[in-house]
Amino acid sequence: MRISACQMISGQDPEQNVLDAVNLISASAESGAELVVLPEHFALLGTDEANLQAAETYEDGPIQETVRVAAMRQRVWVVAGSVPLKAEDGKHYINACIVYDPDGNVAARYDRIHLFRYCNGSECYDERYFVEPGRSPVSFKMTTMDGIDLRVGLSLGYDLRFPELFRSLSQPDLIVLPATFTETTGRAHWATLLAARAIENQCFMIAAAQGGVHECGRRTWGHSRLIDPWGNTLSELAGGQGIVIGNIDPVQIRSVRDMLPALSSRVIY
Repeated sequence: MRISACQMISGQDPEQNVLDAVNLISASAESGAELVVLPEHFALLGTDEANLQAAETYEDGPIQETVRVAAMRQRVWVVAGSVPLKAEDGKHYINACIVYDPDGNVAARYDRIHLFRYCNGSECYDERYFVEPGRSPVSFKMTTMDGIDLRVGLSLGYDLRFPELFRSLSQPDLIVLPATFTETTGRAHWATLLAARAIENQCFMIAAAQGGVHECGRRTWGHSRLIDPWGNTLSELAGGQGIVIGNIDPVQIRSVRDMLPALSSRVIY
């Protein structure tokens, strides 16, 4: 199956950002992708206050509707990076990854569990003040055009640092990670953590990142990539807006798991 990761440099204009995302979905479909992954915060990358203001009601809002229609028109599965959704208290928003099938139906929704916190003295983030965390890991089953069933695990950004989350995804064939890694943390840890998650779960992993300098002044690392179950990078886009295209092969997943049965050798303490 052919899949695509879309890399963006989202700004503070949701209408333009979503239009850019739709164009990348179209380009991915034209390249033969069956599954398209948008980056985290694809519709808006600004302040937490701006995300709170732009938050939509689940299954009701222009961001969700535009991506849903794009999936339906292009006849592809779309992992809508993350969409800001309204929380019940009105003081927080939910960072939600929503998956649409080729008929435009919601196939899955994952609310990011881990809230990003980082401060090096000059660069500080703490999502606890504005973001309501999710509670449950999520995976879903998709059927390819060839009739092959695949288990797909969902994750977002900062989740990449917590291997226990990925162990709870029902041994997926593919893990998707829409992300907004900072340039600082991405340079240090991005490649290592992505390879580790693919190797230890013996599955393909595709990461769709933000990659550049944003209107709000934030710098993101980019390097969207597709990784195989042995930890090899199959394709990558270092920076800028564009798509990363590659194939995943279920036969390779079975081969790696048979050759090195690490998953079946696990001991739960």
